[in-house]
Amino acid sequence: MKINTPTRRVAKAGRFILPVIAMFAVVLGAYMMLPSSEAQPSQATITIRNNSQWTLMHFYVSPVSENRWGPDQLGDEVIANGESFTLTNVPCDNYDVKLVDEDGDQCIIRNVDMCDDDSVWEINQSVLANCN
Repeated sequence: MKINTPTRRVAKAGRFILPVIAMFAVVLGAYMMLPSSEAQPSQATITIRNNSQWTLMHFYVSPVSENRWGPDQLGDEVIANGESFTLTNVPCDNYDVKLVDEDGDQCIIRNVDMCDDDSVWEINQSVLANCN
Protein backbone atom coordinates (compact mmCIF):
# COMPACT_ATOMS: atom_id res chain seq x y z
CA MET A 1 0.00 0.00 0.00
CA LYS A 2 1.27 3.40 -1.00
CA ILE A 3 0.91 6.29 1.43
CA ASN A 4 0.80 9.79 0.03
CA THR A 5 2.67 12.07 2.35
CA PRO A 6 2.33 15.88 2.10
CA THR A 7 5.88 16.13 0.77
CA ARG A 8 5.16 13.64 -1.97
CA ARG A 9 1.93 15.48 -2.98
CA VAL A 10 3.77 18.81 -3.22
CA ALA A 11 6.51 17.29 -5.37
CA LYS A 12 3.92 15.66 -7.62
CA ALA A 13 1.94 18.91 -7.95
CA GLY A 14 5.19 20.82 -8.67
CA ARG A 15 5.68 18.75 -11.80
CA PHE A 16 2.43 20.17 -13.17
CA ILE A 17 2.55 23.71 -11.73
CA LEU A 18 6.04 24.62 -12.95
CA PRO A 19 5.25 24.00 -16.63
CA VAL A 20 1.99 25.97 -16.28
CA ILE A 21 3.87 28.90 -14.68
CA ALA A 22 6.53 28.75 -17.39
CA MET A 23 3.85 28.73 -20.13
CA PHE A 24 2.10 31.69 -18.48
CA ALA A 25 5.40 33.62 -18.35
CA VAL A 26 6.04 32.96 -22.06
CA VAL A 27 2.52 34.08 -23.04
CA LEU A 28 2.77 37.18 -20.85
CA GLY A 29 6.19 38.06 -22.32
CA ALA A 30 4.87 37.69 -25.87
CA TYR A 31 1.87 39.88 -25.03
CA MET A 32 4.12 42.59 -23.60
CA MET A 33 6.09 42.69 -26.88
CA LEU A 34 2.99 43.40 -28.98
CA PRO A 35 2.63 46.98 -30.25
CA SER A 36 0.70 49.20 -27.90
CA SER A 37 -2.89 49.89 -28.81
CA GLU A 38 -2.26 53.54 -27.94
CA ALA A 39 -2.07 55.83 -30.95
CA GLN A 40 1.41 56.30 -32.29
CA PRO A 41 2.44 59.90 -33.00
CA SER A 42 1.27 60.96 -36.45
CA GLN A 43 3.80 61.83 -39.08
CA ALA A 44 3.59 64.13 -42.07
CA THR A 45 5.06 64.16 -45.54
CA ILE A 46 5.82 67.61 -46.95
CA THR A 47 6.73 68.24 -50.60
CA ILE A 48 8.19 71.62 -51.55
CA ARG A 49 7.68 72.51 -55.21
CA ASN A 50 9.86 75.41 -56.34
CA ASN A 51 8.07 77.53 -58.93
CA SER A 52 10.11 80.64 -58.24
CA GLN A 53 12.96 81.99 -60.36
CA TRP A 54 15.46 81.31 -57.56
CA THR A 55 17.13 78.10 -56.46
CA LEU A 56 16.33 77.16 -52.88
CA MET A 57 19.60 76.34 -51.16
CA HIS A 58 18.50 75.52 -47.60
CA PHE A 59 15.39 74.24 -45.84
CA TYR A 60 15.27 74.34 -42.04
CA VAL A 61 12.54 73.34 -39.61
CA SER A 62 12.33 73.84 -35.88
CA PRO A 63 9.58 72.95 -33.42
CA VAL A 64 7.91 76.19 -32.32
CA SER A 65 9.08 75.48 -28.76
CA GLU A 66 12.76 75.55 -29.82
CA ASN A 67 14.90 78.68 -30.18
CA ARG A 68 17.28 77.31 -32.82
CA TRP A 69 17.01 75.80 -36.26
CA GLY A 70 17.52 72.11 -36.86
CA PRO A 71 19.84 70.79 -39.56
CA ASP A 72 19.44 71.76 -43.21
CA GLN A 73 16.89 69.24 -44.48
CA LEU A 74 18.26 69.49 -48.03
CA GLY A 75 21.74 68.34 -47.01
CA ASP A 76 23.83 68.59 -50.19
CA GLU A 77 20.74 69.01 -52.39
CA VAL A 78 19.12 72.19 -53.72
CA ILE A 79 15.65 72.79 -55.15
CA ALA A 80 16.05 74.43 -58.55
CA ASN A 81 13.22 76.12 -60.44
CA GLY A 82 10.67 73.49 -61.47
CA GLU A 83 12.02 70.87 -59.05
CA SER A 84 10.61 69.55 -55.80
CA PHE A 85 11.88 68.02 -52.57
CA THR A 86 9.96 65.70 -50.23
CA LEU A 87 10.54 65.56 -46.50
CA THR A 88 9.07 62.41 -44.92
CA ASN A 89 8.37 61.14 -41.42
CA VAL A 90 7.98 64.60 -39.90
CA PRO A 91 6.71 64.07 -36.33
CA CYS A 92 3.36 65.71 -35.66
CA ASP A 93 4.00 69.18 -34.21
CA ASN A 94 3.92 72.88 -35.04
CA TYR A 95 7.11 74.10 -36.70
CA ASP A 96 8.80 77.26 -37.83
CA VAL A 97 10.15 76.88 -41.38
CA LYS A 98 13.04 78.74 -43.00
CA LEU A 99 13.89 78.64 -46.70
CA VAL A 100 17.05 80.32 -48.02
CA ASP A 101 17.48 81.12 -51.72
CA GLU A 102 20.63 81.38 -53.83
CA ASP A 103 21.09 85.07 -52.93
CA GLY A 104 20.94 84.29 -49.21
CA ASP A 105 17.46 85.79 -48.83
CA GLN A 106 15.49 84.06 -46.10
CA CYS A 107 11.82 83.19 -46.00
CA ILE A 108 10.59 82.35 -42.50
CA ILE A 109 7.10 80.98 -41.95
CA ARG A 110 6.05 80.66 -38.32
CA ASN A 111 3.84 78.13 -36.56
CA VAL A 112 3.16 75.72 -39.43
CA ASP A 113 0.98 72.79 -38.36
CA MET A 114 2.58 69.59 -39.67
CA CYS A 115 0.33 66.93 -38.25
CA ASP A 116 -0.83 63.79 -40.02
CA ASP A 117 -0.70 65.57 -43.33
CA ASP A 118 0.59 65.03 -46.82
CA SER A 119 1.11 68.56 -48.09
CA VAL A 120 2.54 70.16 -51.20
CA TRP A 121 3.95 73.64 -50.65
CA GLU A 122 4.27 75.64 -53.83
CA ILE A 123 6.96 78.29 -53.56
CA ASN A 124 6.56 81.04 -56.16
CA GLN A 125 7.61 84.66 -56.64
CA SER A 126 4.80 86.12 -54.52
CA VAL A 127 5.38 83.70 -51.63
CA LEU A 128 9.04 84.67 -51.44
CA ALA A 129 8.31 88.37 -51.91
CA ASN A 130 5.81 88.37 -49.02
CA CYS A 131 8.01 86.41 -46.65
CA ASN A 132 9.42 87.79 -43.38
